[in-house]
Amino acid sequence: MKKMSRNVLLQMEEEDDDDDGDIVLENLGQTIIPDLGSLESQNDFRTPEFEEFNGKSDSLFFNDGQRRIDFVLVYEDESRKETSKKGTNEKQRRKRQAYESNLICHGLQLEATRSVLDDKLVFVKVHAPWEVLCTYAEIMHIKLPLKPNDLKNRSSAFGTLNWFTKVLSVDESIIKPEQEFFTAPFEKNRMNDFYIVDRDAFFNPATRSRIVYFILSRVKYQLINNVSKFGINRLVNSGIYKAAFPLHDCKFRRQSEDPSCPNERYLLYREWAHPRSIYKKQPLDLIRKYYGEKIGIYFAWLGYYTQMLLLAAVVGVACFLYGYLNQDNCTWSKEVCHPDIGGKIIMCPQCDRLCPFWKLNITCESSKKLCIFDSFGTLVFAVFMGVWVTLFLEFWKRRQAELEYEWDTVELQQEEQARPEYEARCTHVVINEITQEEERIPFTAWGKCIRITLCASAVFFWILLIIASVIGIIVYRLSVFIVFSAKLPKNINGTDPIQKYLTPQTATSITASIISFIIIMILNTIYEKVAIMITNFELPRTQTDYENSLTMKMFLFQFVNYYSSCFYIAFFKGKFVGYPGDPVYWLGKYRNEECDPGGCLLELTTQLTIIMGGKAIWNNIQEVLLPWIMNLIGRFHRVSRSEKITPRWEQDYHLQPMGKLGLFYEYLEMIIQFGFVTLFVASFPLAPLLALVNNILEIRVDAWKLTTQFRRLVPEKAQDIGAWQPIMQGIAILAVVTNAMIIAFTSDMIPRLVYYWSFSVPPYGDHTSYTMEGYINNTLSIFKVADFKNKSKGNPYSELGNHTTCRYRDFRYPPGHPQEYKHNIYYWHVIAAKLAFIIVMEYLVLLPRLGHSGMILAHCNLCLPVDCYMCYKFIYEIRFLEQLTSDFTDSYIFYISIISFLFSVTFFFLLLSLGPTPCFPLSNFLS
Repeated sequence: MKKMSRNVLLQMEEEDDDDDGDIVLENLGQTIIPDLGSLESQNDFRTPEFEEFNGKSDSLFFNDGQRRIDFVLVYEDESRKETSKKGTNEKQRRKRQAYESNLICHGLQLEATRSVLDDKLVFVKVHAPWEVLCTYAEIMHIKLPLKPNDLKNRSSAFGTLNWFTKVLSVDESIIKPEQEFFTAPFEKNRMNDFYIVDRDAFFNPATRSRIVYFILSRVKYQLINNVSKFGINRLVNSGIYKAAFPLHDCKFRRQSEDPSCPNERYLLYREWAHPRSIYKKQPLDLIRKYYGEKIGIYFAWLGYYTQMLLLAAVVGVACFLYGYLNQDNCTWSKEVCHPDIGGKIIMCPQCDRLCPFWKLNITCESSKKLCIFDSFGTLVFAVFMGVWVTLFLEFWKRRQAELEYEWDTVELQQEEQARPEYEARCTHVVINEITQEEERIPFTAWGKCIRITLCASAVFFWILLIIASVIGIIVYRLSVFIVFSAKLPKNINGTDPIQKYLTPQTATSITASIISFIIIMILNTIYEKVAIMITNFELPRTQTDYENSLTMKMFLFQFVNYYSSCFYIAFFKGKFVGYPGDPVYWLGKYRNEECDPGGCLLELTTQLTIIMGGKAIWNNIQEVLLPWIMNLIGRFHRVSRSEKITPRWEQDYHLQPMGKLGLFYEYLEMIIQFGFVTLFVASFPLAPLLALVNNILEIRVDAWKLTTQFRRLVPEKAQDIGAWQPIMQGIAILAVVTNAMIIAFTSDMIPRLVYYWSFSVPPYGDHTSYTMEGYINNTLSIFKVADFKNKSKGNPYSELGNHTTCRYRDFRYPPGHPQEYKHNIYYWHVIAAKLAFIIVMEYLVLLPRLGHSGMILAHCNLCLPVDCYMCYKFIYEIRFLEQLTSDFTDSYIFYISIISFLFSVTFFFLLLSLGPTPCFPLSNFLS
């Protein structure tokens, strides 16, 4: 039947190509305007009958009280418009009349009613009779009930906790459970096999709206140069219609006076969207019934994600409290703040000419805060989150499969129709290699390659534009740091609390994060329109293909846009700075940024807090405050003009439209948050808690928004969450690598452990027992001021006196040593420990994913030389790629793995450029 539907549409296009005048299609009886010239058959248009409003504000039926309103079209009467563009108004009127005439030819029944409050507005109510519903249910392969489901439901494994789950569940006396049926795709010739008790109730309101929208999207109204124009979306975009939407069944604050109304909107508001129901489970079956499976699967996923965040939030808070309660025992922070240790350590200037020498103890407050986040609890939490994200994705797959079975969407891909925009462009005839039958496609293979190349180039260009903006932020950091270093105080004055917190590093970090956030929001707004244009040019076949293509483009952009600054701080800032006598310059002009003596972890935490918090506030303003204000202004104007009773369709018209992309931005917001929670959680253990609180509010805010502020959406089918699933899988794999590298290269956890176990005691240390005392002095290298190059020599600041040496953050031999300013043995021990930690953490977390390939290490010796690191790493990555290609489920995960592999190769050659690496057993620094 699907094939027959497509042939009808193709036949329509073939007949369009044959005639240039008015076309009356034999199969569907459509009248199409040839162009904008005279139209002799205008008097033959079939127009809807005008009826006066009968005063029943809650009615969902035509004036006869029998025919249900399945859709509403709204337009402004051209004859009453206050404008001088009479020619334009006449063209719009003729297009609309042709469109409505074709709707009637399709079998739909129309009834027009003028607005009660504004006589220029006309509401066209659309009703699909039984025959039309049956015909298109067969074309669309809609599954309908065969007989009641008599299978017994399995009992819950938590039967003893029924008293607790009952408190959280929706009251079944209010929202009654839906009766379950065995279903099958509808066929008119087997109508007697279906469970038809009442014809009016056999097709529920959501299904009726889907069928009518399917027709509205494909009806043609004009032909210009053999190109057909069709569909309600094009008419709404061109202003011929003001709006098109299905009706809500009642007001959300009170039940309908019509006894036959199910009052589902009222029930959803009371038991789902109202703040007093914030602790209850979501009524997913009712959401799915009222809004369709696509809305239902979104809220099911968001609810499940929020439940899983509860465990991550508890562990994150525990790790945060561990660091907070133990900050007074942080020996290295005490040394920084101690006036006889940190107060006497003179640090080298961090920029040329304008930056002064400075005392280490000015970073006292930031070092105390760093003790909270850079603790052993953070290390445990990073490993835990790697396991958590794997469990979340696997458990969600199981839950999603249950919903597919319960909501009868297992075979959805077989019944999905091609988009009308795709069907209209199918002008090329090809032979199907499998069926050997003729098929129509929109472009040839060569044309498809050209489109893909152009689209990929456009996406790549915009990603490069984001990278350019990130480089601009980096240049801002480098230049403004010089200004702050010159203007801000150089000594700590206990009477001025601002001096304790507002260091040059802190001021630079905060202002750069705010500017970065503003740039992110601006680029998001611009790229949204660009991504839609690119996807429309690609012309995907089905709506699912369209959404998946748009999803990947938007996510790639958002990924670079939101995370690039975090990646810079975590993995690049302070890593390639050289040393005071031979600094590294950006563009030959700007000296690279350095981290605080405690590392860049606190700055990464600040960046995450500003972006996550600012994003949540901005989204709530966009999604909640603006629609509420618009509706409030609209109600104020309507009340000031009239106190008349308004019908249901006019009340819904004054609500806000949802938007063309529906829930796309809701998904995108949550996936970006998922990335923050997983990719950089090692630097901010409270991220899951913030996400949990945000999501609890997000569920109810989205529910309140849908039920009270927006028009009812056209119900749509959905089998799963689409391209967001492989995106989350890719993020999960990348998160393991990023968190391992944050602990290894951004945090100071590994250097402290190496010092504690190896360099605090002989043969490298002077202490008789393992201790952290002397860590600061041991990890700050010495530089001779006389060795400064001309750019730094002759520093004008002399408040701290004349000094012959200064200290800097690195592990290098002091001046006078045979290998002065070369990396010392401590450096190589730290590098070996960092690389070993990355390997161990990756295998611990990814072992459940890799299966038997993770057993490769069992065949390796316990001796792990740094020289052999890449051998292990290559085996790991290659086996990982083999595993993914053998069970190739999604190309996006494959691309993420290739990126990880290439990163390993790059890092290997970076290690080679640093110099020779000693080989020693893994047990040396684990013991």
